Amino acid sequence: MTIKLSQADVLSLLADASAENRAATARKIGKQFHEAGVGATERKLMEDIFRVMVKDAEVQVRQALSNSLKDSPDLPREIALTLASDVADVALPVIEFSDVLSEADLLDIIAAKGAEHQKAVARRDHLSEKLSDALVDTRNAEVVAALVSNDGAVLSEDTMARVLDNFGDNPRISEPMAKRKTLPLTVAERLVSLVSDKIRDHLVTHHAMSADVATDLFLSAREKATLGLLQPGTNLRDMMELVDQLHRNKRLTSTLVFRALCMGDVAFFEAALARLAGIPVANAFKLIHDPGGRGREALFEKCGLPKRMLKVCEAALATAADMQISGSDDRERFRQVMIERVLTQFEDNFDPDNLDYFIARLGRGKAA
Repeated sequence: MTIKLSQADVLSLLADASAENRAATARKIGKQFHEAGVGATERKLMEDIFRVMVKDAEVQVRQALSNSLKDSPDLPREIALTLASDVADVALPVIEFSDVLSEADLLDIIAAKGAEHQKAVARRDHLSEKLSDALVDTRNAEVVAALVSNDGAVLSEDTMARVLDNFGDNPRISEPMAKRKTLPLTVAERLVSLVSDKIRDHLVTHHAMSADVATDLFLSAREKATLGLLQPGTNLRDMMELVDQLHRNKRLTSTLVFRALCMGDVAFFEAALARLAGIPVANAFKLIHDPGGRGREALFEKCGLPKRMLKVCEAALATAADMQISGSDDRERFRQVMIERVLTQFEDNFDPDNLDYFIARLGRGKAA
């Protein structure tokens, strides 16, 4: 039921000097402000009361007002700005929830206020790329953690890269970033690398494992996770950005390249060899699929890849062609066919489940 307020009612309510009663009045009028059927005269009276209450000496009164008005689309902007500029207990509800505040208002708050106000901005349901950039520019770990935990925040690939540059070793930031609904391939790969580095360090420090063994394990895990980022239909531009990043950070290794091939990621294999050789993908494609095999051999030599993997390459390409004809794109099936066709010929006692060992053995060579 709508609460009818006359001027006499308001004066009577405000006459009580206790902060508790003034806070109750703020909540009561705030509730009235939201309801349908409030006339223009009554609404104007309420707004005038709000302008008085935002100057109340007691925080709990201003806080009650902020909480009661945070969701109001009709709140006058100057009142919203006054509340948003107040101490944290008063300001945060309006900063986090009010749609009255513009992007420019929020940018001013980020620039002028401290971490508590900035975190409230970071928690808003929707944040533009510009606001996200401004929050990252604060270089405050708590603010950035709140931002990357918010799927309603638009984060560009460059902004995500800056976050990892500054806070990649902070699990309060890297973990929620890894859980975001969408991640560019390059960002996902960096997160994979960060996690793998921690796994390796943990194995060495907590399990009395030699650094060499731990490194072998972590490289295998990292490569599997990296290739797991490639989904069917990944476009060439995204794939090349991933390949460029791997190469730039010396993670485009021969074992990763051959693991991709053995798992059926022929497009990644082609892009990787193009990057290693410093030639266009179209040229690498022609050399890789050269019917006579000489182009493949020359390309392997230019890339510094082990020649002993040429037979595996030929078998993988043939398997990929056969499965394309059959309409299958199942990675596990591809792996099984690869093992059946070629891997067992390399050693009599080869264990089909030990693909990691096989790739590590044959793929050892020059890393990019």
